[in-house]
Amino acid sequence: MKLLQKISYRIDCLSRYASYLAIGLVLACALVSVGNALSRYLFDISSNAWLELQWYMFAGIVMLGAAHLLCTNGHIRIDLIYLRLSARQRIYLDLFGLL
Repeated sequence: MKLLQKISYRIDCLSRYASYLAIGLVLACALVSVGNALSRYLFDISSNAWLELQWYMFAGIVMLGAAHLLCTNGHIRIDLIYLRLSARQRIYLDLFGLL
């Protein structure tokens, strides 16, 4: 059992570090967005590469942030329904929500 707890702890640490990386990507994505807007309006230069880079960063933000969200049980659900369910029904709803 202690081995599984150590593995779980390591996975949680990885999730936490992934969330820090996601925060960095949010800042980088904002800087790319500002830089793209400034270059377009000030210098009349635009590039689709910057827009694609933003989309790839956004995908990374979602995927890296999802690990932390699931670890902290911070995902969105309808609490009005969720609170009225039994513990067993909550487990089934959580499993369905993960799919």
